[in-house]
Amino acid sequence: MTQALRVIFAGTPDFAATNLAALLDSQHRVVAVYTQPDRPAGRGRKLTPSPVKALAQAHQVPVYQPVSLKERDAQTELAAIDADIMVVVAYGLILPQAVLDTPRLGCLNVHASLLPRWRGAAPIQRAIEAGDSESGVTIMQMNAGLDTGDMLLERRTSISDSTTGGELHDTLAELGGQAIVDALDALAGDGLVATPQPEAGVTYAAKLSKAEAELDFSQPAARLSAKVRAFNPWPVAWCALGNERLRLWQATPGERRDDDPLKPAPGTLLGSDDDALRIACGSQGSEVLRVTQAQLPGGKALPMCELLKARGERFAAGINLSHPEAPQ
Repeated sequence: MTQALRVIFAGTPDFAATNLAALLDSQHRVVAVYTQPDRPAGRGRKLTPSPVKALAQAHQVPVYQPVSLKERDAQTELAAIDADIMVVVAYGLILPQAVLDTPRLGCLNVHASLLPRWRGAAPIQRAIEAGDSESGVTIMQMNAGLDTGDMLLERRTSISDSTTGGELHDTLAELGGQAIVDALDALAGDGLVATPQPEAGVTYAAKLSKAEAELDFSQPAARLSAKVRAFNPWPVAWCALGNERLRLWQATPGERRDDDPLKPAPGTLLGSDDDALRIACGSQGSEVLRVTQAQLPGGKALPMCELLKARGERFAAGINLSHPEAPQ
């Protein structure tokens, strides 16, 4: 058995908590956890601990929540923990060079893409949105750049034409947990070969925003369906339905029919079949987007067949779903 390492873990959301759980179940010793300060959440805006903090407390691991790691006092406190290595997963704070240099083996990052593709904040969703057929996790030796460090290990998984952002998130979280334990085992033994990231193929995954969730039906059906899947479960793609918003959770490209209008305006509701809305999209409305799961305001996300049975009058053929003034 390889030597157990003393690990500082830094992370905040559910994705990070899954990785922390894998480390807590490994031979290595998590001696401290760093996470973002508690934030207001829910209707009552009550201060709520991060998923990483809740898990650490359940395992009696000391938790640190500095607002920044740029201050000398915070860096001195971290150094006093005397860890072999620091594992960083969706932490949310910048690590200054002084922190990167503190642990004996440096700092490792679990990044949810196959670097150098999709550096940045939202690699999971951007991979689906772009139509990538593959994703994965990369264990990276951190440096001062934005996801530019040497690669130590990667794990791959396929993206199907039905994979949602939530599903890929969960798959990569599990892969990341397995990969970081494998990486620490190797570093505690014979070591790992560090591979510099190639210059070719660098892309950046910009942070998601609600503002980009409205569908532009002039785009091709394949691009629209990928966006719907990528933005499930957040921020959720939407289109107008009168003066309200129809949220779209699942969609696929469809086929034109002989009785469809010849050149419908993009966004025109062509009608429905047993389990989907059919919406004209693409150049001159020449393609079809099939929406198979949607959500009316105040309701739950439902299969389209159920919405059509309950509220079919809302989905009359000929209306346009591209109205720009639908309220939030």
